[in-house]
Amino acid sequence: MAKKKPVKKKAAKKAAKKTVKKAVKKKPAKKKSARKPNAAFMAKLTPSATLAAVIGSQPRPRTEMIKKIWDYIKKNGLQDKTNRRMINADTNLRALFGGKNQVSMFDLAKLVSKNVS
Repeated sequence: MAKKKPVKKKAAKKAAKKTVKKAVKKKPAKKKSARKPNAAFMAKLTPSATLAAVIGSQPRPRTEMIKKIWDYIKKNGLQDKTNRRMINADTNLRALFGGKNQVSMFDLAKLVSKNVS
């Protein structure tokens, strides 16, 4: 009877290493260019008298108006303590809110659009 040749361990390890695929190095993702604001948002609008009492009377872009309202809310502590989504009205904001004592933060853009020209 013929003897079987023993398989060498080193040769088996080399064969196993050859079958393992090397990890492909990924190229770093390309950086996206800075977003350009929509021209409609950057158009300067004149606030109404009620809105001007809160943010001032000079024409501003819609986005800046919202930011100025938030600055006013934070400066005067008008955000509701328990439900942070609600904004409590003071005398200036009550006129802007249409007589309501409290509005949702999501209604600010709607209120601004009603009070600009």
